[in-house]
Amino acid sequence: MEAGGHGHSGLFRIIAAVVSAAVVAVMIYAIVYWFFRRRRLKKCSRTLDEIIDQREYSNIESMKFSLSKIKAATNNFSDDNKLGEGGFGAVYKGTLPNGQDIAAKRLSRCSVQDAEEFKNEIESVTKLQHRNLVRLLGLCFEAEEKILVYEFVPNRSLDYFLFDVRKKDQLDWPKRYKIIVGIARGLLYLHEDSRLRIIPRDLKASNVLLDSDMNPRISDFGTARIFGVDQIEGSTNRIVGTYGYMSPEYVAFGNFSVKSDVFSFSVLIIELISSRRNGSSRSECGEGLLDTAWKHWTNGTPLELMDSTLRESCSINEVVRGVHIGLLCVQEDTEVRPTMAAVVAMLTGDTASLPIPRKPAFTKSSAVQSYVTSSTSSNQFIC
Repeated sequence: MEAGGHGHSGLFRIIAAVVSAAVVAVMIYAIVYWFFRRRRLKKCSRTLDEIIDQREYSNIESMKFSLSKIKAATNNFSDDNKLGEGGFGAVYKGTLPNGQDIAAKRLSRCSVQDAEEFKNEIESVTKLQHRNLVRLLGLCFEAEEKILVYEFVPNRSLDYFLFDVRKKDQLDWPKRYKIIVGIARGLLYLHEDSRLRIIPRDLKASNVLLDSDMNPRISDFGTARIFGVDQIEGSTNRIVGTYGYMSPEYVAFGNFSVKSDVFSFSVLIIELISSRRNGSSRSECGEGLLDTAWKHWTNGTPLELMDSTLRESCSINEVVRGVHIGLLCVQEDTEVRPTMAAVVAMLTGDTASLPIPRKPAFTKSSAVQSYVTSSTSSNQFIC
């Protein structure tokens, strides 16, 4: 019996020791977690304070929204209010007490990279006023939360209609051409007419919003770069953007300029004409969208690129001109690509004759294409 008692006593001591060690480990973990979380929260707010110069943005105080106000407007970021989600985070529809609808763009992670993107958007959008750019109403940064509050643009994004078989019919040719011209004018403002020269770097169909009259609004300036008055190009080791829209010099070497946006814009033109996403699928003989556009141009059949549902509403001259301009804007040599000022003139008919396009970049035989596919990886095809 005593031996059994000693055995039970020893077992209890072992169990007590294990439980005590586990409790101590949990307490240590909780203390360490609390310490690092507190430090992380401080770092978040400090990072944002450091990167935003309050003196330069004197109106920033009047633009601040409290987190509680945004939560109330969006029903605490309800999934029912979610408009979309991307690499930056999620966007939620909300309604302010005065009845105004808003779109709250929520960057939830805390990192220097996200803080920089937050800064980019604040710097870019607060000083911009143009009918073809989305308007920033305010911002919020509390603890880990970084939120940008935009005007609500009711008709979602261009890709919502353009690449949906059932919805694309709502975009007849006059609407599509108006969208092309509107995007061009918005880019011209960013490149030449605003107080800052801004390169969005991620122009694509999902970043073009449509208002109640189907007018385009360029959005999402988190990856934008601001150039000085005399600066014409920049470079980076961190490639951000969407394959299929990025220019060859940017993908291959990290070089970007206003001509990078011109390339992205040209892809949008071809997508609006064809109702096909660049890189989403391959047509005859494994061709990409730019291959197909170039083939039809050289064969003298540019109208074959057009979505067949547009035949009744289209202007043949505008479609052919659109394909022509699109091919001019995807030239591999940046010097050959037109400026957005020239593009707007071409689109609005102020230019009688257009240059003859050369073979575009990122076609099957492009040298840059082989470089890119061997040195990068993505779930989207680069073309």
